[in-house]
Amino acid sequence: MSTAVEAIYIFDQNNDCILEHVYRSRPPASRTLLPLYQRHAQPRPSVIYLPDINPPTVLFSLLHANLLFLSTASTDVEPLFILEFLHRIVDILEEFVGAPLLANKIASSYDVVAQLLGEMCDAGSVCNTEPNALRDNVDIPGWMDKFLVGVGLPGNPPGSLSTGGLKHPLQLGSSTTGPAIPWRRANVRHTSNELYVDIVETLNVTLAPSGRPLAAIANGSIAFTSRISGVPDLLLTLSASGGKIGLEKAIELPVFHPCVRLARWKERPGELSFIPPDGKFVLAGYEVNLMPSIHDLKSWLDANLQLPASVEVLKSLGPNGADFEIRLTIHNTFPGSASASQIQRPAFASRSSGTSTPVFGAGSNAAPTLQDVVVTVPIPSAARSVIDLRASRGEAYFTASESVVEWRLSTKAAASSGTATLKCTIVGPVDDEDTDGLVNGFHSGSTYGAYDEQQDAYQASAQEPIKIPKTRDKQDAQDQKKVQLNAPLMPSSASLSFSVKGWLASGIKVDGLMLDNRKSRGLGEGVKPYKGVKYLTVSRKGIETRC
Repeated sequence: MSTAVEAIYIFDQNNDCILEHVYRSRPPASRTLLPLYQRHAQPRPSVIYLPDINPPTVLFSLLHANLLFLSTASTDVEPLFILEFLHRIVDILEEFVGAPLLANKIASSYDVVAQLLGEMCDAGSVCNTEPNALRDNVDIPGWMDKFLVGVGLPGNPPGSLSTGGLKHPLQLGSSTTGPAIPWRRANVRHTSNELYVDIVETLNVTLAPSGRPLAAIANGSIAFTSRISGVPDLLLTLSASGGKIGLEKAIELPVFHPCVRLARWKERPGELSFIPPDGKFVLAGYEVNLMPSIHDLKSWLDANLQLPASVEVLKSLGPNGADFEIRLTIHNTFPGSASASQIQRPAFASRSSGTSTPVFGAGSNAAPTLQDVVVTVPIPSAARSVIDLRASRGEAYFTASESVVEWRLSTKAAASSGTATLKCTIVGPVDDEDTDGLVNGFHSGSTYGAYDEQQDAYQASAQEPIKIPKTRDKQDAQDQKKVQLNAPLMPSSASLSFSVKGWLASGIKVDGLMLDNRKSRGLGEGVKPYKGVKYLTVSRKGIETRC
């Protein structure tokens, strides 16, 4: 199975091809591929087999920022390899052209884009996808060149006074940067040395109607920002409840940047030894299974999943079964944080010694707070509308175009623990039976009493009691029928979105970030970098409660 890339195509939001770069063989033209891609119904898969082309071709696609990236392969290739290469192209273009990635940016910087695509892949073989290494090989016009071109004058020729032309002579005289590192550019210099760690966990939790968890996974990402001179050698130490054994059980399916020394991680789990690229990059990713043990499932509580909030849906309420209620329970308890354990961790020092790092906190002793709370309730398309939205906290509204109810709580409204409620009424479709006996919106007929002009209604004898028709049983039967008709209109699930700064659901923490001065090169004497860490847990409709 080969890993050859044949061509790259980029289309804008108007389906116009703004770039077509061929690496090898004779791939189909862009005007041929686009109709074959659009022939498939949305949502279109990332891998499409095209047997009508000679030779039969596999089409790989990626949508990003209203841009369509396509790649072809007429031989047996690894699909994930091609898709990952498309993602790398997007990341590199955002790094060099600028984010957000727009069609006019790519068109105006075609000379840089062509160099990048040529350096990243040579004759179909992927060779260089590291931004720092590409900066040493790609000539990027400086501000003077852009100014001269803007006023109609020719810029400097490539390799004379441009940014790329100055890099290579400086590299020849460099003796302090040590051996070449593919992911780190040479001669890195910064006036202020800074190191930042950002750990973000995204929750994906599914709860049964009874509240029992069906699946609970946290996908974590460790983003690292390095702005330090020379070639630093760093050691990042992670910890979790239960020590090293707990960390091994917590972190599943880890993935690392090529700079991480895997032998050190296998020997000592939780220790990441690496020489970082310059700038911001993703150091590692992991997956954590938050499902409680079998013993905990028998006596399940919300606290077992360590969720700061949960949602419950009560439906088919009211005499007609047209009402439903959303109950949002806010716990505001964050296991493992300083507020939960009442252990005062030392605040992170603004200036570190460079050899050891105190225990990292959330930046201060402030307790984590629940923010950006949104409850989303999909409504079946058969329902006409949702009316009479009554929220005890926050604001709620119904979007008819998307057929969804959104309930938003501000940070202040979500600060206090307790249960918040949202009551709504669903308006179903108009039924023919409901319109019988309606004249301009009013009932008429003998069922509700007919008006007889010949009858003296004002001189009824007091001795004769008024006869009330026995309609209660009939009314109950009608109500029961309406409950059955409104049952399919009730929501079947509710999703919860929020963010918490300074807390991770998995309980993983950064114990230390050490700079090894003996292995580092080109730092200078007495370098004490500024260090910082941030924790963030987010749920983007990731907590779903079924009902």
